Amino acid sequence: MQFTGTEEVFGSESIAGLMNLILLSYGRRAKRWHKSMEADLWLFCRRFLELLVVLAMLPNAATAQSASEYQVKAAFLFNFAKFVEWPADSFPTADAPLQICVLGPDPFGRDFEQVIEDKAVNGHRLEVAHPEGVPQARACQILFISSSEKQKVRDILQSLAGVSVLTVGDTPGFAKMGGMINFVLDESRVRFEINVKAAERAHLKLSARLLTVAKLIVAEEEMRRK
Repeated sequence: MQFTGTEEVFGSESIAGLMNLILLSYGRRAKRWHKSMEADLWLFCRRFLELLVVLAMLPNAATAQSASEYQVKAAFLFNFAKFVEWPADSFPTADAPLQICVLGPDPFGRDFEQVIEDKAVNGHRLEVAHPEGVPQARACQILFISSSEKQKVRDILQSLAGVSVLTVGDTPGFAKMGGMINFVLDESRVRFEINVKAAERAHLKLSARLLTVAKLIVAEEEMRRK
């Protein structure tokens, strides 16, 4: 996984504060450390804080080794709701539910219901929905597009253009085709890629914490013309 922008997430003061705690624990003052030692300690503190963000993204320390692949993905989808800001007009009312939808055959089974049961984000109760097609999916806040729909991914994404729906998938190349978040397996661990430009076009604001633990996709393929 590639980590970026840690200072933007925690601030340099947080890393410096952690450095000072470590120095004090050994009874040493910062002026006695060589520059090279300070650089090594700074890097260690930065990586440690990055690890805390990763753990925060995985409730109950879910990994592909301790839970099924789709249990981990379900946990991530729940956490995405906490790290994305939707425009106010994305919800019909102030207390309307935040819908996490699955388009196509549902690979999660009961995992979703177990993860989001009795949970809410920013005053919006979480709800799982299964839209029959793209027109109904436009009312979702998060849309997971099943890999069974891989032949139609481009058409689905084009149909959602301009709508503030966070599109998520696990089809190879999903983010490069214009999807916003794509799950990938990295040495048996579930990770994800982000297409920042696609999210910006949908007027979605992604938290810096989310970007920190993601592999960023800078470019995307040009949509093929029919």
